Amino acid sequence: MPIILPFPMTPQEMRVLQEFRRLAAETLPVATIRAIKHPVGGGDAPAISLIDKGYLTADATRESFTLTAKAKEFLAIDAKPLVEGGPGGDEAAVE
Repeated sequence: MPIILPFPMTPQEMRVLQEFRRLAAETLPVATIRAIKHPVGGGDAPAISLIDKGYLTADATRESFTLTAKAKEFLAIDAKPLVEGGPGGDEAAVE
């Protein structure tokens, strides 16, 4: 079954959602969101855009962000490659 990503989602937005998974948290404070290292951009802007897309909710002061059911569904995807390159460049199916 192919994985269909909910585009348009930026790498920064995916990174914010992955931080929730990494910390096994449903709610994160804005300080934790701002501390996420992004190659480009960052801060709390990706989390705020995830509110508009329905993946996060925020308290009235935007001091904490909470996952929605849509985000939990996205994070539940256990993506694994169907093929993996071997040391000699050979491809073998992953079971």
